[in-house]
Amino acid sequence: MPESQGEEDEVLDVRTVSVGPGEARGRVDKLLSSLLPELSRARIQALIAQGLVSRDGARIVDASDKAFPGDYRLKIPPPVAAEPSAEAIALSILYEDAHLIVVDKPAGMAVHPAPGSERGTLVNALLHHAGDSLSGIGGVARPGIVHRIDKDTSGIVVVAKTDAAHKGLSALFAAHDIDRVYVALTRGAPRGGTLKDMRGTIEGSIGRSSSDRKKMALVTSGGRHAITHYAIERIFGPAEKPLAARVTCTLETGRTHQIRVHLASVGAPCLGDPTYGSGPPAEKVRAAISQSGLRRQALHAAVLGFRHPVTGETLRFESPLPPDMAALHGLLAVI
Repeated sequence: MPESQGEEDEVLDVRTVSVGPGEARGRVDKLLSSLLPELSRARIQALIAQGLVSRDGARIVDASDKAFPGDYRLKIPPPVAAEPSAEAIALSILYEDAHLIVVDKPAGMAVHPAPGSERGTLVNALLHHAGDSLSGIGGVARPGIVHRIDKDTSGIVVVAKTDAAHKGLSALFAAHDIDRVYVALTRGAPRGGTLKDMRGTIEGSIGRSSSDRKKMALVTSGGRHAITHYAIERIFGPAEKPLAARVTCTLETGRTHQIRVHLASVGAPCLGDPTYGSGPPAEKVRAAISQSGLRRQALHAAVLGFRHPVTGETLRFESPLPPDMAALHGLLAVI
């Protein structure tokens, strides 16, 4: 029988359940949902995807895995409020009409509430700015949101204010009919990226890392197909062995952490990236990062272009590098 335990204090509710040899059959998510009826199968799948389910101390990485006998442990985060509250947070609004808002999001602001970032998000700010016109569009938990960028990535986001705009924007993103360009400052340059070879395409499916469920990775099976086109705009340091580079990335698809994973896969992770930036940059680059005040991955959503889903007008927005990345760029230019 399952039992609740309080050993994880107020942060996590922990459930444990022992499965005997005669009970271990079928998929692990199906078995656990039958033994823990208070948790839906979808909820258990989500917990597994977050790396919060283990058997005999070993993390379960795939909800479709076969169930085996043993002691299963499920860590359950506290629920996020279904309806985010409005907060008076200043926004940099690039464009607004009756149907949509285009915002230049600062680094450090999550797009929508999630465990650990329940307040101070773009959604909280937009609910205060737009009031009832935004509430519920696209779901009460993520009102108006049709795409997102990482919390510590800065740059342009479009948000729907009406159901028609939400439907139209969602269709554009699904069809990849959106112009999205990011600027990254990278450790070294993409492999092969020299003054003679300044452009390329990175292609590879992205899925959850089997070793760390909080990370994404290139995977050989499963995952979602992803394509990033890049152009090296500037190399910092010796041309034959770049210390850093300014790289523009144009998305053909939009997967979680796509640019960060793809750039890291070709040996040029974003500078300052705490998750995918394996290996330290050169000493001069480390000094530039420290002096610039950069405290996050050097990635900025610089361009967003699309056809207005209601009026049909062609819109294109550009955002300059924010102060931390601009300062780093200037310091890299003189190494």
